Amino acid sequence: MAKLQDLPALIAQFWELAREYLLQETVGQAKKLGRFAGYSIGAAALWSFAAILIGVAALRGLVHVMPDGPYWEALGYLIAVIVFIIVAAIIVKAGPSSEPDEPTTQTGGVT
Repeated sequence: MAKLQDLPALIAQFWELAREYLLQETVGQAKKLGRFAGYSIGAAALWSFAAILIGVAALRGLVHVMPDGPYWEALGYLIAVIVFIIVAAIIVKAGPSSEPDEPTTQTGGVT
């Protein structure tokens, strides 16, 4: 057992250890999370920009291939919008669901 004279030193040591542990487990983890979120947002922005550029290129290519005329150009825009909506719906359906999966194992009771 510690002596009464050692108590202030033990309290100071405990305070330092607790402070270092909290910094390691909170601030360090928050920095890692912030870095991950930053890279994720940057990647999402670049992918979105790339998708827009590919969509515009496909639209201009489609309009260039079709015969000249305002109605043909409008048809090209309409086809591009429909294709974009279909691709967006496929991407949304393929993404992760927001509802958690049901557990497959049961606990307790007789099976």
